[in-house]
Amino acid sequence: MCGLAFAWLSGCAVQTTALRSRPPSDLPGAAELSATPFFAQTAYQCGPAALATALAAIGIDAAPAWLAEQIFLPARTGTLQTEMLAGARRHGAVATRLLGTLDALLREVAAGHVVVVLQNLGLSFAPRWHYAVVVGYDVVAGDVLLRSGGTQREVIAMRTFEYTWARSGFWAFVASRPGDWPVTAELDAAAEAAVGFERSASPAQALRVYDSALQRWPDSLTLAMGQANALYAAGNKARAAELFEATARRHRSAAAWINLSGTLLELGAPQAALDAARQAVGLDDEPWRARAAQALEAAQRAQLP
Repeated sequence: MCGLAFAWLSGCAVQTTALRSRPPSDLPGAAELSATPFFAQTAYQCGPAALATALAAIGIDAAPAWLAEQIFLPARTGTLQTEMLAGARRHGAVATRLLGTLDALLREVAAGHVVVVLQNLGLSFAPRWHYAVVVGYDVVAGDVLLRSGGTQREVIAMRTFEYTWARSGFWAFVASRPGDWPVTAELDAAAEAAVGFERSASPAQALRVYDSALQRWPDSLTLAMGQANALYAAGNKARAAELFEATARRHRSAAAWINLSGTLLELGAPQAALDAARQAVGLDDEPWRARAAQALEAAQRAQLP
């Protein structure tokens, strides 16, 4: 993993050709985040070096050697994508996957966000995987600028970059501070990022992420449930109950009614809990059917003298 030499490249750089022939009018022609820190990689350590760069770019101090102890897999002589995302989240960053397009990648850089990318510098049948950080581009010159390997400012032809990036399935992510989001982020990726961040964050941090996400994607059931669950975990059960009920009614969500019922029981409102459980059962939502029945039984037991 983290090979540093290019193999013979072939094929058509479709995205590069389209973007350079018809540059979007609202995309700056060039941008470079020149203040981005640089960490030269050691052998097979491109993952920790790239992640350290992305974290340092948003003010989170994490040395590559320290990250390597957490995310580097000696048996694979490299770092898996899941470990890159988890590593960012463990250090307080929200790691959001990007659309696999040059347009999205360049827009992030233009907005001031460095982008971690996975490249294959070899061939499909003989891969040489490598993480790098995109810090700039020039559409007219047809270049992409990277923090990569042992090179602080690598200038690579955009078409060559597209070839190597395509072989990873156009895998890329942005690390952001809680409350911030990539400008090109889409709902599914944001929800995945918020849920993943919550697993290693404090309830207050998770709540900040869900609050900011809902401002941008107000119709998301996943985000609404996450917000209410974060409030519950933070100890604000009364407000959590209000949000569970609002979410249950808006989305006709059995899961929200179930959570509401349990929360109301804890708040000492057994009749309201019973009403919520009956709502959950009445929806007859197959994935939640058993849980709804359990919630109903618990609420009925609470009615007994």
